[in-house]
Amino acid sequence: MGSINAAKKYVVSSSLDRVDWNAELVRGDLEKAVQHLKQEPGKGLLIGGVKLPLALAELGLIDEYEFVVHPRLAGHGPTLLAGLSRYVDLRLVSRLELSSRAVAMRYQARR
Repeated sequence: MGSINAAKKYVVSSSLDRVDWNAELVRGDLEKAVQHLKQEPGKGLLIGGVKLPLALAELGLIDEYEFVVHPRLAGHGPTLLAGLSRYVDLRLVSRLELSSRAVAMRYQARR
């Protein structure tokens, strides 16, 4: 848990006025902000949620996708990348079976 506490975090929000937990609020032009962050030193950006991945996929700003498939059917909840306006072709980079029986698959976006 220590590494996540120390890691720099960015929160994209149009409704929050402030954030804590070693985080910086990202507002304004999402495309310009993320392009700027991608130029910063480090090993890349990890994103999560429902709305943000869709917005970044629409802008073509996601270089890699990682999907973890858990062996349980929920039958409800948000649909991953629902509303994407175009196909994003992916190339499998790695696949890992976890001790929990989940499978993690990493893909690169084809340009």
